[in-house]
Amino acid sequence: MSQENSKVAALLKEAVALHQAGRLGEAGAAYRQVLALAPGQFDALHLLGVLARQQGDPGTAVDLIAQALRVNPAQATAHCNLGAALQDLGRSREALASYDRALQLNPGYAMAHYNRGNALRKLGRPEEAVTSYERALALRPAYPEAWCNRAIALLDLRDAGGALASSEQALAGRRPYPEASCVRANALFALREFELALEGYGDALAHEAGMPEAHTGRGLALLKLDRPFDALACFDTALALRPGDARAHQQRADCLLALGRREEAIAAFETARELAHQAGEDAGQVEFVLASLGVGAPPPRAPASYVTALFDQYAGHFDRHLTGVLAYRTPGLVEAALARHVAATMLDTVDLGCGTGLCAPTLRPRSRSLAGVDLSSRMLEQASATGLYDELACADIEAFLTGRPEAFDLVVAADVLVYFGDLAPLFAQVRAALRPGGWFCFSTEALDSTGAGDFVLLPSNRYAHSLAYLQRLARDHGFALAEAERAAVRSEHGAAITGNLLVLRAALT
Repeated sequence: MSQENSKVAALLKEAVALHQAGRLGEAGAAYRQVLALAPGQFDALHLLGVLARQQGDPGTAVDLIAQALRVNPAQATAHCNLGAALQDLGRSREALASYDRALQLNPGYAMAHYNRGNALRKLGRPEEAVTSYERALALRPAYPEAWCNRAIALLDLRDAGGALASSEQALAGRRPYPEASCVRANALFALREFELALEGYGDALAHEAGMPEAHTGRGLALLKLDRPFDALACFDTALALRPGDARAHQQRADCLLALGRREEAIAAFETARELAHQAGEDAGQVEFVLASLGVGAPPPRAPASYVTALFDQYAGHFDRHLTGVLAYRTPGLVEAALARHVAATMLDTVDLGCGTGLCAPTLRPRSRSLAGVDLSSRMLEQASATGLYDELACADIEAFLTGRPEAFDLVVAADVLVYFGDLAPLFAQVRAALRPGGWFCFSTEALDSTGAGDFVLLPSNRYAHSLAYLQRLARDHGFALAEAERAAVRSEHGAAITGNLLVLRAALT
């Protein structure tokens, strides 16, 4: 070995020792000395890039590690480290390609499988992420970070039970582990174990008080436990840690509404809307809630994202909540109305906004075929379990009806039009989807206020429609009115909610 090579080797050894000792500034200087003597030295370029990432400079890390890989592209570790730096920059697709290259070179590289899972999760591919975490765990069963992030991906897939088990594996391998404690609490929350979730968030915060996610989770659990004053303190703490979190401002606004502090809630919702706009995020849900509070013009219908999120979270206990808490009567009203007017059986029927299938027992006996459509995939899982539907579609009901001319004899929409304001487009699509003489049975909440117009968006985030508006729409779209029944459709806070149930028949020609 030449004298210069010996000096480079000695300097590199010293730099690595300093790096391992955490003396990052001195290590960086030593790596640069190596590169001054040997500009293409792979290890110095690679490890200086790793050091740059440790110092919070992922852009420089990407440049240095990429230079190293041009010198020696066959190093799996460098490809994996390049992927991590790209991920820090939000460049998840490029990061995924780097992890894939690392695994081509070394299929048994557990960290690359783990990091690949993280990239897939960021790209909205949770099923593939779970597979990558499991490959990492097959290689290294005691890998707490992989268990923890697998739990997060399982929550994305709405497998709360699997997420709970996975987060507990993470905690079995490493404790304290505040992030895993928080994920475990999230899983318990999803399972509606709110008291246990509250304890879980407390465990996370006992070891890492600066976790805004745990503070917001704790606030949401407290809201579910009807403790809004305590919940508000949690949201305030979370926002002190992360002031620009639009979602936390929205959750705080929900809490203020629960406390009856309407004006403060509106201000918090407006802050959430502004932050979402600044981040280039969809603020449709917040704008919808603001409109229900009288701020801004109401949209023609509720945002699909709002409806999906609302019913996904209710799916597991929806039927029990409706029948036990809200005294939900609409399926019974539909059954009685159809018995009065629709004698035929062997109908081709579609249940719009079918939810968990509460109307299916009424519709199945009179149907040759029964289709259900809903925005919530979790609701549809429950509907599928009834075994009563021939077809279930996770779709917007207007999109579902489009392109199905004269496909149905009966269209039912029980308690779904409350998420539509302007019903004219839907009436047109229903009429086109019905065969001559077909039936349209639906419910709405009743709007009685004089001069209120055709429909209003209520503080409950549901639309109410005037009977005159519904009758006019029926005439305009070629329907004859068979019945318009006024009845209490459900209860809310102990008070009956009045609705209208209409049965319309499409013209025979």
